[in-house]
Amino acid sequence: MSMNTFWQRDTRALVDCAMGRTPADLVIRNGQWVSVQSGEIIPGSDIAVIDGRIAYVGPDASHTIGPKTQIIDAAGRFLVPGLLDGHMHVESGMLTVTEFVRAVVPHGTTGMFVDPHEIANVFGLRGVRLMVDEAALQPITVFVQMPSCVPSSPGMETPGATIGPEEVSEAMTWPGIIGLGEMMNFPGVYSGDAKVHAEMDATRMSNKVIGGHYASPDLGLPFHGYAAGGPQDDHEGTRLEDAVERARQGMKVMLRYGSAWHDVATQVRAVTEMGLDPRNFILCTDDSHSATLLQEGHMDRVLRHAISQGLKPITAIQMMTINTAEHFGVSREMGMIAPGRYADVLLVQNLVDFHPDTVIARGKVLAENGRMLVDLPAVSHPEWAMNSVHLRRKLTAADFKLALPPANGPVKAHVIGVIENQAPTRHLVFEFSRADGEIRADRERDIAKLALVERHCRTGRIQVGLVHGFGFSEPCAIATTVAHDCHHMIVAGTDDENMALAANTLAVCGGGQIVVLRGEVIGKVELPIAGLMSNERAEVVAQKAATVLEGFKKCGCSLNNPNMQLSLLGLVVIPSLRISDLGLVDVDRFTMIPVLE
Repeated sequence: MSMNTFWQRDTRALVDCAMGRTPADLVIRNGQWVSVQSGEIIPGSDIAVIDGRIAYVGPDASHTIGPKTQIIDAAGRFLVPGLLDGHMHVESGMLTVTEFVRAVVPHGTTGMFVDPHEIANVFGLRGVRLMVDEAALQPITVFVQMPSCVPSSPGMETPGATIGPEEVSEAMTWPGIIGLGEMMNFPGVYSGDAKVHAEMDATRMSNKVIGGHYASPDLGLPFHGYAAGGPQDDHEGTRLEDAVERARQGMKVMLRYGSAWHDVATQVRAVTEMGLDPRNFILCTDDSHSATLLQEGHMDRVLRHAISQGLKPITAIQMMTINTAEHFGVSREMGMIAPGRYADVLLVQNLVDFHPDTVIARGKVLAENGRMLVDLPAVSHPEWAMNSVHLRRKLTAADFKLALPPANGPVKAHVIGVIENQAPTRHLVFEFSRADGEIRADRERDIAKLALVERHCRTGRIQVGLVHGFGFSEPCAIATTVAHDCHHMIVAGTDDENMALAANTLAVCGGGQIVVLRGEVIGKVELPIAGLMSNERAEVVAQKAATVLEGFKKCGCSLNNPNMQLSLLGLVVIPSLRISDLGLVDVDRFTMIPVLE
């Protein structure tokens, strides 16, 4: 949807309806109006809607009712603006745009700001266009941010695609593009890299928002240089001081609560305890697993959590409605219940235990009591999008061997340490003996093997390293082509034969996630679209994805959403230690280091 489409409307129809000269299409009566723009809850309020937009909000809209007007009795329930997710990746749900919408609408989400940099790293600009075109078909508003870092860290990995300033400039002319996606190359920003600054310049020239991603605990000069570069929001904070400093530097602080990243509790204290202005804070999910969406919710889940951390309900609602809309420059269209805005309205019994009874978007009732009432458009995907796993040959157990150079005495190894519910990792060092001339997985010390298999260019390159924290206690392996942001194939396991079986089986089904235990496949979700998304319904994907999560448990892993943790181990822009097809990456220093000292 283009910005021009917004302004091309006949406001006289709204005026005529508000004045009672033209009957409304829909009137919602007798509700408690949650006015996020004034911070009030106003009882005895009605809403009149015409052509999908709000014409009148106030007491007694009977003057707008005609013989064909649909009437909904709110019966004293709260009238809440539709919830907006200010930063998220559809691909992380393993769903298409359409199926993601199907999953989240019953939970009250009526707007999403999507960064498709996952599919962009596989297919480049045509992958982004695929998402933009599908987003335009939805009954809710789905804006797309143009990915900024494809690849995420040039020179540190073999990319599946490349996006630069020319592609960004082209995308800024597309309907539906709302801004630039998270600028992950923060060293490039503060060191003056010409490419990343040209991309941000192109966004500024289009008067659109530059998304941020400063994934470092250093709040010194590099942070100040990054802020000066122009990113206007940031969702990578995990500490109270991260939230405070971003707000002080004029960034919108995006507090994320996804399936695996739980960063609200520590940072929201900037509002609840320090008294910072909450209008500079936005709630988002970033990454949500399909099972989380269906079983726990989407932005309604975030809202309940934020309130449990001490936020007033109306403040939390502002952080996912008006704050988000104003940040992206679309508050004339959404983010509040007010004249001229889309009639995106939720009927809710309880603002603390928040579960929408009725979800209305653009004046149409889309869902009631957790169930979709409308069908969504059928979308087919081109053949090129269904063929993305390209291995040079079938893999064997020998490909996952971590050989030792001939020498005497023990050897030290750099090991990636997983931190539960957080995106950053630890840089650990363990000592190993030189028995058998190779390093094996060590289940007693919770050390598994970790391999990254290049899958875009058929290079045949395989990098083997080590990971700590998954708790695998059985001979097992888990493979995934959801591997932010390179989306090569990642394989973790305690047994080389199982790792080879997992990798080869995943290649045959075109990508996804798979669990192998003692030589048997016990969990699998096929993701044939770019190796990232399924073409099946959300509930089917969630059921298959659940077999993967259950498989992790059978392998001994007790982490919350470990598949999300696994998927980030190849993301070479988040500290401290990551793996790429070119080697082990020390992200704190942005250098390659050997696995073995």
